[in-house]
Amino acid sequence: MAATVVVNAAPDYLPSMSSGPSIDAVLAELAEEFDLLGDWESRIGYVIDLGRELPPLPEADRTEANKVPGCAAQVWLAVRRDGDRLDFAADSDSALSKGNIALLLRLYAGRTPAEILAFDARAALDRLGLPSALTRQRANGLNAMVGRIREAAAAAQK
Repeated sequence: MAATVVVNAAPDYLPSMSSGPSIDAVLAELAEEFDLLGDWESRIGYVIDLGRELPPLPEADRTEANKVPGCAAQVWLAVRRDGDRLDFAADSDSALSKGNIALLLRLYAGRTPAEILAFDARAALDRLGLPSALTRQRANGLNAMVGRIREAAAAAQK
């Protein structure tokens, strides 16, 4: 009797690193959405809409320690551990900054620290074309948000 060999295993045969789609799959989905939108005015509008979908940040998380330095607007990012994964809550007093952090949370929320640190955020954001659509100050703020998420991941690995 011949043995069955599974060449392209179904996803349930493979260990899942995340509870949802991979970070690369989320990036591909975002890239497809951005490509469909076409012009930058529509894309920035979409980013702002992402921010509107963020759940409200509890007042207890609006602390100086949770503020992201280097942003043009006030941005708060609270980090929570959920087993071996990190989850985030965020808000901003600027619609665009809130959209930017919402986009990042779509990529990073529910990931392990190792997944977060292995992901090339700069290349991902360049793939979306986001930094080139922002002013230098907003692009620096976006990089500061990514830096804060990566710092949290690095600290969680210790």
